[in-house]
Amino acid sequence: QVQLVESGGGSVQAGGSLRLSCAASGLTFSVYAINWFRQAPGKEREFVAGISWSGNTDYADSVKGRFTISRDNAKNTVYLQMNSLKPEDTAVYYCAAKITTRSVTRISEPAYWGQGTQVTVSS
Repeated sequence: QVQLVESGGGSVQAGGSLRLSCAASGLTFSVYAINWFRQAPGKEREFVAGISWSGNTDYADSVKGRFTISRDNAKNTVYLQMNSLKPEDTAVYYCAAKITTRSVTRISEPAYWGQGTQVTVSS
């Protein structure tokens, strides 16, 4: 049974930092691309960051230079380091996974989703 479990969300003031984790089990983690998405109240889910199984990364323009995605295949975990947080970053953050080719960073139609973790940034 495949599971993706997010953790690390919370409340922080603008300018602060959080590190989200996505721990995977039940899959061959090293051949999966992992993406972070987020959904704010009343808005559609949007892509935030992605990492290929070979380590290539990609970011939404809104988070470039502030967020960093990384993966530790030995721990079956992907991280999202979020710095210089803004109130508009407030959302539920989800990780998603799909088997892809080597360099693919953005996933279309993920095969698996986590349950989400809330990030709230106050001004």
